[in-house]
Amino acid sequence: MTSRDTFRPLALRHLPPDDAEKWLGPLRPGARLRVATGADVPAVRLGGLPALPTASPWPVWEGHGPLSFIASVDCARLPTAALDIGLPESGTLLFFYFDGQLDDGEALVLAEDRESWAGARVVYVAPTQEAAERETPAGLEPCPMVPLTARVEATATEPWHPSLRAAFAPHAPLGNRYGHPVCSQEFLDALWELDDEAGHQIGGHAHSVQDPVEIEIAEAVLDGEVTWGRAPGWPRRRATGCCWPSSPARTPRT
Repeated sequence: MTSRDTFRPLALRHLPPDDAEKWLGPLRPGARLRVATGADVPAVRLGGLPALPTASPWPVWEGHGPLSFIASVDCARLPTAALDIGLPESGTLLFFYFDGQLDDGEALVLAEDRESWAGARVVYVAPTQEAAERETPAGLEPCPMVPLTARVEATATEPWHPSLRAAFAPHAPLGNRYGHPVCSQEFLDALWELDDEAGHQIGGHAHSVQDPVEIEIAEAVLDGEVTWGRAPGWPRRRATGCCWPSSPARTPRT
């Protein structure tokens, strides 16, 4: 488990004291998801079948076909009070994505292509709504169900993230390294050794597989300065036998 107290000695070993405190400032709480075992109460389920509202159709990307069901989040079982993003206190979030099963990956859902956004969908099911488990549409293979439990941990971000770039090198090119100890390979390796799991998470900073997703989204849909929230991320996961985007879906807040 990583906490602010875990990150502090690491920062002080590699950064000047004032810079270490500045680096610790943007740490954010996130709900790290791990496979539930024994008496764990799952907060999230990867795969399986969704319990959709009885009056709601299965999500479809017009012209392409039905979306695959990725995960369900039981909001009442999440530590929402400890997170810094807005989430419902109850009800269920259902995540769907067009994962290429129907067209062998020809159609892609991309942040820079607004017309493709219909290939990713989040459905909120209120606790007062009548819902029932729905069978997967023909042509789609459901992912095996994997229950996950949630635990709050501190999360750090990469030095080229907009928040750290603004603190240490506001004039540096977006998404690139710059001349500061937070970008040193020694510091980055130490961070990776401390927390080397690019897994499932709700809230907190993204553990980017490629470039910071905030920059990707800003370039696609936003102008000017922005602040950021983080929606749940569902990286590729061998345990499920399924494949979806390695970059989690994020929600920018203007």
